[in-house]
Amino acid sequence: MEGLELVAFKIISSVGMAKSSYIEAMKLAQDKDIDGAYDKVKEGESYFTEGHLAHAQLIQKEACGEKITPTLLLIHAEDQLISAETIKIMTIEIIKLNNRLQDLEGKL
Repeated sequence: MEGLELVAFKIISSVGMAKSSYIEAMKLAQDKDIDGAYDKVKEGESYFTEGHLAHAQLIQKEACGEKITPTLLLIHAEDQLISAETIKIMTIEIIKLNNRLQDLEGKL
């Protein structure tokens, strides 16, 4: 396996873990564990950062003149990176909504 493939797999693996953490966060929020949900978001952010840094290294290499040939695997890795970021944004909003719902239910 070559360097580019290893980086792509690093991105896919890291952001996959991030997405799993974000999904767990949504489930915790649904179960009224808002603090636990935010903890899972933080966990996901650390995984996401690993993938983002691996991607940034590729960008730096290309900026320094190294030819980076896009492959289907790299495109898939970038797609997973983008989707993880989107899921994070949605997770935070879902946690906020669940928190608001819990507050409203407490007032009934």
